[in-house]
Amino acid sequence: MPAASMRDDLIVIEEAPAKINLALHVTGQKSDGYHLLDMLVTFTRHGDQLEFTPADKDEFVMSGRFAEALGVSSDNNLVLKTRDALREAIAREGGSAPAIRIHLQKNLPIASGIGGGSADAAATLRGLMRLWNASLPRATIEAIALRLGADVPMCLASRPLIARGVGEQITPVDDMPGFAMVLANPLRGVSTPEIFRGLTNKTNPPLDMTPRSTWLEMLGSMRNDLEPVARGLLPEIAEISAMLKKQGASFVRMSGSGATCYGIFDALTAAEDAATALHSERPDWYFEATETIAGGHDARTG
Repeated sequence: MPAASMRDDLIVIEEAPAKINLALHVTGQKSDGYHLLDMLVTFTRHGDQLEFTPADKDEFVMSGRFAEALGVSSDNNLVLKTRDALREAIAREGGSAPAIRIHLQKNLPIASGIGGGSADAAATLRGLMRLWNASLPRATIEAIALRLGADVPMCLASRPLIARGVGEQITPVDDMPGFAMVLANPLRGVSTPEIFRGLTNKTNPPLDMTPRSTWLEMLGSMRNDLEPVARGLLPEIAEISAMLKKQGASFVRMSGSGATCYGIFDALTAAEDAATALHSERPDWYFEATETIAGGHDARTG
């Protein structure tokens, strides 16, 4: 279906919230090498932000603390890959996808286990569909998202959920509360392929969502199967986890394949105080106080 023409003064803004793996269980491995996962996921109010506007020719600019670390090559930039994939899909349907300017405010660390690139790709899909006033079948959008990366479909949802398979089987979790937390990263990378190669067991038990007396008790019964290997590869993960606990976090775990860890606090004010103290202790590391959204809500709108 052809897209309507864009107004020259149109500005579309999309949030790209950080994805937090509250739990990650490795349950198997497919014949093609991809690992089967059970993941309990939520999203924070802190993240990247993307702005889309009409332009005479395609343009991509970045700002923010981690812009320089990302680079602008389309070979490694999911925003540009997403723009091109969506434009091709719209063209196949006979639609129009004119030139656009994309401004990415990069607030999340690169390759840090909180889905920054995938969140940016998902936000690009949402934003350009709006800017181009495009109409594509839901299955087409979902196929583009999965082709861009296993985390992109869940970032497209941006709400508390369980993701299974390689990440494409998504079930909302509407009863999850919001959590005040501090995100912490030593700004050193850890290799995801190396972590998976280091796993001694790839057929672990799946998530058990049996209700407990509290959500923290439920989280405590779960795991991140990647964390022990990641700690062996990057000692700073253990160090930063201990720092979060010292500041009063009631629960600490690594997110995804790291190296970002999160500490859950009783209130946002406590998380903010902890982040301030941690930043004073290690100003060269990344600490951010934020909140996750509750089930039944959208991280992009609250």
